[in-house]
Amino acid sequence: MNNRIKKINLNHSFIFFLFCNIFTLIIYKFNNFDISPLICLFLILIIGISHGSLDHEKGKKLFEILNIKRIIIFYLLYILIAILVIIIWINMPSTSLIIFLIVASFHFGKEDTQFLIDENSYFNQLLFLFKGLLIILAPIFFHFNETVSIFKLLLVDNEIFYSTLAFIEANKVLPILIILSTFSSIYLFLKKFENKKFTIFFDYFSILILNYYLSPLVAFTIYFCFLHSIRHSISLIYEIDNENFTNGFKVFTKKALPLTILTAIFCLISLYLLNNSYDLHSSILKIIFIGLASLTFPHILLEYFLEKNEK
Repeated sequence: MNNRIKKINLNHSFIFFLFCNIFTLIIYKFNNFDISPLICLFLILIIGISHGSLDHEKGKKLFEILNIKRIIIFYLLYILIAILVIIIWINMPSTSLIIFLIVASFHFGKEDTQFLIDENSYFNQLLFLFKGLLIILAPIFFHFNETVSIFKLLLVDNEIFYSTLAFIEANKVLPILIILSTFSSIYLFLKKFENKKFTIFFDYFSILILNYYLSPLVAFTIYFCFLHSIRHSISLIYEIDNENFTNGFKVFTKKALPLTILTAIFCLISLYLLNNSYDLHSSILKIIFIGLASLTFPHILLEYFLEKNEK
């Protein structure tokens, strides 16, 4: 099954790479063309969120391994962690943002690559972190001021934080970090090379192309929905049924739909409430990034404990 997943993900990465080139060319030809933040939110709620909407199934699996009978405990813990992340963000936005960016880098680097890597060493975990950093660094490098304005909308008002960012930009630290990220991708690409590892090559250039031509929000939305989330969903579909993809997709959709709809409803309610205090653009950015942070932490913790206990 692993070779089958590798082949599917290679085809997916190649199609995504072509899409990025065609889409950004269209944007380049129409200079005034832009994608509404509302469309970005819609895509994230429909496509992006769904790749984590089987966490309740994974929670049941983890509790079976741990021989815990009351699944309600899982739901309460999951929701509690999500709420706790939001509370901590409101009270310590700068620290929360830094931690979220680091955790997200590792999460993106690992989930986009680990199906190609057999060895699960600490060194590979470090490579995943550096590889995933490109998703965070590219928008800062290509659109520094616009990215900083997004950080400010996320309640981050710490002068030390922005002074550090300005120092990093002025002293060419960003190119050095991007080079480190590039070397990590090259190492992962070349180590025990096989043709299917061209997935890493296509993903790397897709991320650069998106962030060079598009705004940070649009670039992230396209990456998160159409590369990261679809890739993760494909792996979940094959876990459900590795013989019949169509049947696996149907079962996945049926299982993912309830939590996807529930999450979307909560986000829309939050958007309505936030819109009473902030403009629509600011409210959408808060929902997307602070909301994703609140879902990412329990999602990653669940993946970690499940992986650890399955071994």
